[in-house]
Amino acid sequence: MDPHLLRTYVTVARLASFSEAARELGYTQSAVSQHIQALEQDLGAPLLTRRPVLPTAAGERLLEHAGPLLLRLDAARADVVRMAAAPEHGLVLAAAPTALGPHVLAALPAAGVTLRVLAREAVPAAVATGTADLGLVDGLAAPSDPLRLPDVAPLTTRGAGEEPVCVLLPDAHPLARRPGLRLADLADARWLDAPDAGLPLTHLRAANGGHGFRPALRYDGTDVRTLTALATAGRGLTLLPRSAATGIPGTVAVPVTEPRVVHRTELVHAGVLRGAAAALADVLTG
Repeated sequence: MDPHLLRTYVTVARLASFSEAARELGYTQSAVSQHIQALEQDLGAPLLTRRPVLPTAAGERLLEHAGPLLLRLDAARADVVRMAAAPEHGLVLAAAPTALGPHVLAALPAAGVTLRVLAREAVPAAVATGTADLGLVDGLAAPSDPLRLPDVAPLTTRGAGEEPVCVLLPDAHPLARRPGLRLADLADARWLDAPDAGLPLTHLRAANGGHGFRPALRYDGTDVRTLTALATAGRGLTLLPRSAATGIPGTVAVPVTEPRVVHRTELVHAGVLRGAAAALADVLTG
Protein backbone atom coordinates (compact mmCIF):
# COMPACT_ATOMS: atom_id res chain seq x y z
CA MET A 1 0.00 0.00 0.00
CA ASP A 2 1.45 3.33 -1.08
CA PRO A 3 1.61 5.69 1.95
CA HIS A 4 1.17 8.73 -0.31
CA LEU A 5 -2.16 7.33 -1.51
CA LEU A 6 -3.15 6.51 2.05
CA ARG A 7 -2.37 10.05 3.22
CA THR A 8 -4.49 11.44 0.38
CA TYR A 9 -7.36 9.16 1.35
CA VAL A 10 -7.22 10.19 5.02
CA THR A 11 -7.25 13.87 4.03
CA VAL A 12 -10.26 13.46 1.70
CA ALA A 13 -12.15 11.51 4.37
CA ARG A 14 -11.36 14.11 7.05
CA LEU A 15 -12.41 17.08 4.90
CA ALA A 16 -15.26 15.25 3.12
CA SER A 17 -14.19 17.01 -0.07
CA PHE A 18 -11.89 16.20 -2.99
CA SER A 19 -11.35 19.87 -3.79
CA GLU A 20 -10.53 20.84 -0.17
CA ALA A 21 -8.14 17.90 0.10
CA ALA A 22 -6.43 18.95 -3.13
CA ARG A 23 -6.01 22.48 -1.78
CA GLU A 24 -4.56 21.25 1.54
CA LEU A 25 -2.18 18.75 -0.08
CA GLY A 26 -1.10 21.01 -2.93
CA TYR A 27 -2.38 18.65 -5.65
CA THR A 28 -4.85 19.13 -8.45
CA GLN A 29 -8.33 17.73 -7.87
CA SER A 30 -7.84 15.23 -10.68
CA ALA A 31 -4.63 13.99 -9.02
CA VAL A 32 -6.51 13.44 -5.75
CA SER A 33 -9.20 11.49 -7.62
CA GLN A 34 -6.51 9.37 -9.28
CA HIS A 35 -4.93 8.65 -5.88
CA ILE A 36 -8.24 7.45 -4.47
CA GLN A 37 -8.97 5.33 -7.53
CA ALA A 38 -5.52 3.75 -7.38
CA LEU A 39 -5.93 2.93 -3.68
CA GLU A 40 -9.39 1.44 -4.25
CA GLN A 41 -8.02 -0.64 -7.10
CA ASP A 42 -5.12 -1.83 -4.93
CA LEU A 43 -7.44 -2.88 -2.08
CA GLY A 44 -10.22 -4.18 -4.33
CA ALA A 45 -12.93 -2.26 -2.49
CA PRO A 46 -14.65 1.14 -2.78
CA LEU A 47 -13.49 3.43 0.03
CA LEU A 48 -15.60 6.55 -0.49
CA THR A 49 -19.06 7.46 -1.68
CA ARG A 50 -18.91 10.49 -3.96
CA ARG A 51 -22.09 12.45 -3.22
CA PRO A 52 -21.76 13.07 -0.37
CA VAL A 53 -18.09 12.24 0.16
CA LEU A 54 -18.20 9.73 3.00
CA PRO A 55 -16.21 6.60 3.88
CA THR A 56 -17.77 3.25 3.04
CA ALA A 57 -17.66 0.42 5.57
CA ALA A 58 -14.33 -0.67 4.08
CA GLY A 59 -13.16 2.94 4.18
CA GLU A 60 -14.04 3.26 7.86
CA ARG A 61 -12.02 0.15 8.64
CA LEU A 62 -9.06 1.52 6.69
CA LEU A 63 -9.23 4.79 8.67
CA GLU A 64 -8.88 2.82 11.90
CA HIS A 65 -5.51 1.54 10.66
CA ALA A 66 -4.38 4.63 8.75
CA GLY A 67 -3.66 6.96 11.68
CA PRO A 68 -1.25 4.61 13.50
CA LEU A 69 0.36 3.54 10.19
CA LEU A 70 1.08 7.10 9.08
CA LEU A 71 2.30 8.05 12.55
CA ARG A 72 4.76 5.14 12.54
CA LEU A 73 6.01 6.20 9.11
CA ASP A 74 6.50 9.77 10.33
CA ALA A 75 8.29 8.42 13.39
CA ALA A 76 10.61 6.30 11.24
CA ARG A 77 11.44 9.29 9.05
CA ALA A 78 12.10 11.48 12.10
CA ASP A 79 14.32 8.81 13.66
CA VAL A 80 16.50 8.56 10.55
CA VAL A 81 16.68 12.35 10.19
CA ARG A 82 17.56 12.64 13.87
CA MET A 83 20.49 10.26 13.45
CA ALA A 84 21.83 12.17 10.45
CA ALA A 85 21.13 15.64 11.79
CA ALA A 86 23.72 18.31 12.39
CA PRO A 87 24.76 18.98 16.01
CA GLU A 88 21.87 20.31 18.06
CA HIS A 89 21.54 24.00 18.87
CA GLY A 90 18.63 23.70 21.27
CA LEU A 91 16.43 21.27 23.11
CA VAL A 92 12.68 20.77 22.86
CA LEU A 93 10.94 19.22 25.85
CA ALA A 94 7.30 18.19 25.49
CA ALA A 95 5.42 17.60 28.74
CA ALA A 96 1.98 17.02 30.16
CA PRO A 97 1.13 19.93 32.50
CA THR A 98 1.06 17.89 35.71
CA ALA A 99 4.42 16.32 34.79
CA LEU A 100 6.07 19.72 35.38
CA GLY A 101 6.67 19.31 39.09
CA PRO A 102 9.22 21.25 41.16
CA HIS A 103 11.97 18.68 40.45
CA VAL A 104 11.50 19.05 36.69
CA LEU A 105 11.37 22.84 36.73
CA ALA A 106 14.52 23.02 38.87
CA ALA A 107 16.36 20.72 36.45
CA LEU A 108 15.73 22.81 33.31
CA PRO A 109 18.85 24.52 31.91
CA ALA A 110 19.03 28.29 32.22
CA ALA A 111 18.85 28.73 28.43
CA GLY A 112 18.48 26.82 25.20
CA VAL A 113 15.26 24.93 26.02
CA THR A 114 11.85 25.16 24.36
CA LEU A 115 9.10 23.79 26.60
CA ARG A 116 5.93 22.56 24.89
CA VAL A 117 2.99 21.78 27.17
CA LEU A 118 0.80 19.24 25.40
CA ALA A 119 -2.13 16.99 26.04
CA ARG A 120 -0.91 13.85 27.81
CA GLU A 121 -1.60 11.52 24.87
CA ALA A 122 0.20 13.84 22.43
CA VAL A 123 3.59 13.74 24.18
CA PRO A 124 4.79 10.31 22.92
CA ALA A 125 3.74 11.19 19.38
CA ALA A 126 5.69 14.46 19.55
CA VAL A 127 8.83 12.54 20.55
CA ALA A 128 8.25 9.80 17.99
CA THR A 129 7.84 12.25 15.11
CA GLY A 130 10.84 14.36 16.11
CA THR A 131 9.01 17.55 17.06
CA ALA A 132 10.37 17.09 20.60
CA ASP A 133 13.70 15.70 21.79
CA LEU A 134 12.39 14.55 25.16
CA GLY A 135 8.95 13.97 26.59
CA LEU A 136 7.52 13.84 30.10
CA VAL A 137 4.33 11.85 30.60
CA ASP A 138 2.51 11.16 33.83
CA GLY A 139 -0.37 9.25 35.28
CA LEU A 140 -1.84 7.33 38.18
CA ALA A 141 -0.08 4.05 38.98
CA ALA A 142 0.78 1.67 41.75
CA PRO A 143 4.16 2.48 43.30
CA SER A 144 7.04 1.53 40.95
CA ASP A 145 4.63 0.31 38.24
CA PRO A 146 5.36 1.66 34.73
CA LEU A 147 2.76 3.73 32.90
CA ARG A 148 0.83 2.35 29.95
CA LEU A 149 1.75 4.52 26.98
CA PRO A 150 0.36 4.60 23.42
CA ASP A 151 2.30 2.30 21.08
CA VAL A 152 3.24 4.95 18.52
CA ALA A 153 6.86 3.96 17.86
CA PRO A 154 9.83 2.24 19.52
CA LEU A 155 10.45 4.64 22.42
CA THR A 156 12.57 4.37 25.55
CA THR A 157 10.95 5.24 28.90
CA ARG A 158 12.68 5.92 32.20
CA GLY A 159 11.14 6.67 35.58
CA ALA A 160 11.48 10.34 36.53
CA GLY A 161 9.71 10.46 39.86
CA GLU A 162 6.72 9.54 42.00
CA GLU A 163 4.73 11.50 44.58
CA PRO A 164 1.47 11.11 46.52
CA VAL A 165 -1.84 12.19 45.02
CA CYS A 166 -4.46 14.40 46.65
CA VAL A 167 -8.10 15.22 46.09
CA LEU A 168 -8.53 18.99 45.79
CA LEU A 169 -11.56 20.16 47.78
CA PRO A 170 -13.03 23.60 48.53
CA ASP A 171 -12.14 24.40 52.15
CA ALA A 172 -15.86 24.37 53.07
CA HIS A 173 -16.39 20.86 51.68
CA PRO A 174 -17.69 18.33 54.26
CA LEU A 175 -14.66 16.08 53.65
CA ALA A 176 -12.05 18.83 53.78
CA ARG A 177 -11.00 18.05 57.37
CA ARG A 178 -10.41 14.36 56.76
CA PRO A 179 -6.76 13.22 57.17
CA GLY A 180 -7.15 10.95 54.15
CA LEU A 181 -9.72 9.71 51.64
CA ARG A 182 -10.52 6.44 49.91
CA LEU A 183 -11.21 6.75 46.19
CA ALA A 184 -14.08 4.27 46.47
CA ASP A 185 -15.88 6.66 48.85
CA LEU A 186 -15.75 9.38 46.19
CA ALA A 187 -16.87 7.33 43.19
CA ASP A 188 -20.33 8.97 43.18
CA ALA A 189 -19.12 12.53 43.85
CA ARG A 190 -19.18 15.38 41.34
CA TRP A 191 -15.90 15.28 39.40
CA LEU A 192 -14.20 17.57 36.93
CA ASP A 193 -13.30 15.77 33.71
CA ALA A 194 -10.03 17.42 32.68
CA PRO A 195 -7.97 14.68 30.98
CA ASP A 196 -5.23 17.04 29.79
CA ALA A 197 -4.91 19.27 32.87
CA GLY A 198 -5.36 16.85 35.78
CA LEU A 199 -5.22 13.11 36.29
CA PRO A 200 -7.83 11.60 33.93
CA LEU A 201 -11.03 10.10 35.30
CA THR A 202 -10.24 6.95 33.31
CA HIS A 203 -7.25 6.43 35.62
CA LEU A 204 -9.50 6.80 38.67
CA ARG A 205 -12.02 4.32 37.28
CA ALA A 206 -9.25 1.82 36.58
CA ALA A 207 -8.03 2.15 40.18
CA ASN A 208 -11.61 1.65 41.41
CA GLY A 209 -12.40 -1.51 39.47
CA GLY A 210 -13.68 0.22 36.33
CA HIS A 211 -16.74 2.08 37.61
CA GLY A 212 -17.82 5.43 39.09
CA PHE A 213 -16.36 8.93 38.70
CA ARG A 214 -18.93 10.42 36.35
CA PRO A 215 -18.08 13.98 35.28
CA ALA A 216 -20.11 16.99 36.37
CA LEU A 217 -18.18 19.36 34.09
CA ARG A 218 -15.58 18.82 31.36
CA TYR A 219 -12.59 21.10 30.84
CA ASP A 220 -10.73 20.76 27.54
CA GLY A 221 -7.43 22.51 28.16
CA THR A 222 -3.98 22.13 29.67
CA ASP A 223 -3.99 24.99 32.20
CA VAL A 224 -3.78 23.52 35.71
CA ARG A 225 -4.68 26.90 37.25
CA THR A 226 -8.01 26.91 35.40
CA LEU A 227 -8.69 23.42 36.70
CA THR A 228 -7.91 24.38 40.30
CA ALA A 229 -10.07 27.51 39.96
CA LEU A 230 -13.01 25.29 38.93
CA ALA A 231 -12.40 23.06 41.96
CA THR A 232 -12.14 26.09 44.25
CA ALA A 233 -15.50 27.34 42.94
CA GLY A 234 -17.11 24.01 43.85
CA ARG A 235 -17.70 22.89 40.29
CA GLY A 236 -16.33 19.43 41.04
CA LEU A 237 -13.45 17.46 42.54
CA THR A 238 -10.13 16.78 40.87
CA LEU A 239 -7.15 14.55 41.62
CA LEU A 240 -3.68 16.06 41.37
CA PRO A 241 -0.11 15.32 42.41
CA ARG A 242 0.53 16.71 45.89
CA SER A 243 2.92 19.39 44.63
CA ALA A 244 0.22 20.79 42.31
CA ALA A 245 -2.62 20.55 44.84
CA THR A 246 -1.08 22.21 47.89
CA GLY A 247 -1.03 25.90 48.73
CA ILE A 248 -4.05 26.91 46.63
CA PRO A 249 -6.14 29.56 48.42
CA GLY A 250 -9.66 28.43 49.30
CA THR A 251 -8.90 24.73 48.96
CA VAL A 252 -7.64 21.75 50.94
CA ALA A 253 -5.54 18.95 49.44
CA VAL A 254 -6.53 15.67 51.11
CA PRO A 255 -4.27 12.66 50.45
CA VAL A 256 -5.63 9.47 48.89
CA THR A 257 -4.98 6.63 51.32
CA GLU A 258 -6.67 3.78 49.47
CA PRO A 259 -5.93 2.25 47.03
CA ARG A 260 -2.16 2.67 47.27
CA VAL A 261 -1.48 4.78 44.19
CA VAL A 262 0.98 7.51 43.26
CA HIS A 263 1.48 10.14 40.60
CA ARG A 264 4.22 8.73 38.37
CA THR A 265 6.25 10.71 35.83
CA GLU A 266 8.29 9.07 33.08
CA LEU A 267 10.83 10.42 30.61
CA VAL A 268 10.29 9.37 26.99
CA HIS A 269 12.85 9.54 24.19
CA ALA A 270 13.76 7.94 20.87
CA GLY A 271 17.16 6.59 19.89
CA VAL A 272 20.41 7.40 21.68
CA LEU A 273 20.51 10.72 23.53
CA ARG A 274 23.43 13.08 23.11
CA GLY A 275 24.48 16.51 24.30
CA ALA A 276 21.95 18.65 26.14
CA ALA A 277 19.21 16.04 25.82
CA ALA A 278 21.38 13.37 27.47
CA ALA A 279 22.45 15.75 30.23
CA LEU A 280 18.88 16.78 31.07
CA ALA A 281 17.67 13.17 30.94
CA ASP A 282 20.33 12.16 33.45
CA VAL A 283 19.30 14.94 35.85
CA LEU A 284 15.59 14.12 35.55
CA THR A 285 16.00 10.39 36.10
CA GLY A 286 19.01 10.40 38.44
